[in-house]
Amino acid sequence: MSSDHIKKSSKTDLYEHHDYYGIDELLSEDHLLARQAVREWIKQEVSPIIEEYAQRSECPTHLFKGLAEIGAFGPSLPTEYGGGGMDEIAYGIIMQELERCDSGIRSMASVQGSLVMYPIYKYGNEEQRRKYLPKLGSGEFIGCFGLTEPDHGSNPSGMVTNIKDDGDSYILNGAKMWITNSPVADVAVVWAKDENGKIKGLIVEKGMKGFTAPEIHGKWSLRASVTGELVFEDVRVPKANLLPNVEGLKGPLGCLSKARYGIAWGAIGAALDCYDSSLRYSKERHQFGKALGQFQLTQKKLAEMITEITKAQLLAWRLGTLANKGQATPGQISMAKRNNVQMALEIAREARQIHGGMGITGEYSIMRHMMNLESVITYEGTHDIHLLITGMDVTGYNAFS
Repeated sequence: MSSDHIKKSSKTDLYEHHDYYGIDELLSEDHLLARQAVREWIKQEVSPIIEEYAQRSECPTHLFKGLAEIGAFGPSLPTEYGGGGMDEIAYGIIMQELERCDSGIRSMASVQGSLVMYPIYKYGNEEQRRKYLPKLGSGEFIGCFGLTEPDHGSNPSGMVTNIKDDGDSYILNGAKMWITNSPVADVAVVWAKDENGKIKGLIVEKGMKGFTAPEIHGKWSLRASVTGELVFEDVRVPKANLLPNVEGLKGPLGCLSKARYGIAWGAIGAALDCYDSSLRYSKERHQFGKALGQFQLTQKKLAEMITEITKAQLLAWRLGTLANKGQATPGQISMAKRNNVQMALEIAREARQIHGGMGITGEYSIMRHMMNLESVITYEGTHDIHLLITGMDVTGYNAFS
């Protein structure tokens, strides 16, 4: 069955908000309005179809337009360039609401905003900003980010993708791997080494001769997100497409900090969905003559879930206040990304137990969240790499070299 024939199911998204420590009181009216708008869109447009798309391992690409309409692409970038003009907390809240539904949907949005629009805005020139950002912000263009290579993941400085000067163009050769959105992308922000070994960023457009983006099949995770490669065989890229305002690893790492920040918020959404479903199921399901929620071990699971979620919410909120002041460090972002994704994954596993056999079915979102989070705990910096970033931050010793 083609994706054109996947219709909305009769399944109703019953999610209710959980805020054990009254953190909503720390949010502004704009934050709450943004969250409500995204939540309503998710419940109406995405929740009824997401299980079917995930089961079929298809990406609901028609949602790109809807994501643009709710302001999910570059929420904290200026409105004149197609962004939302909101603050960093609003950006985090939007990512949380998207991942509450599905990590793959959040990935579609966070790649577009944090890894494509952000570097063009931050490192590009005014001509590049005007040319690409409004179309990316409106969903007319889809973007992807090319850093990871088949043989270089956690060590991006070892990349072999390269550019050579050729008059008014660069000749680009190499390959990138595990690239969200790549098979459907119109533009790719690609990082490559020049002839002096300096890492540079380029905007590569679909249709440039020698540029292909084959899809990766067979994933058991992020099945509703499209993932592929980027392959460059003597691709001629105009020099006007070079991002002029950065060189070296600080370019791509700056983008990753922006994306990792969004993940720190997003993972809480997946955890909240698992908790919400578990709490409801514990009241509806009866065994031995009483509701599951009346058993001490079930209460232990639920109490620990909301405790860890609350800690993660406070961590993300504080990180957001620092980000709004331009004071959030890469180390702080790494800590939040690592902690919150691990928290969400553990909650998904506990939620699966509460749901029993039903927890492995598509009637509930639990197993889908669990599989998705197995990718989220690895991408944008693996769990162990973020641990070492924190270790280097507190000791001053670099364990990577």
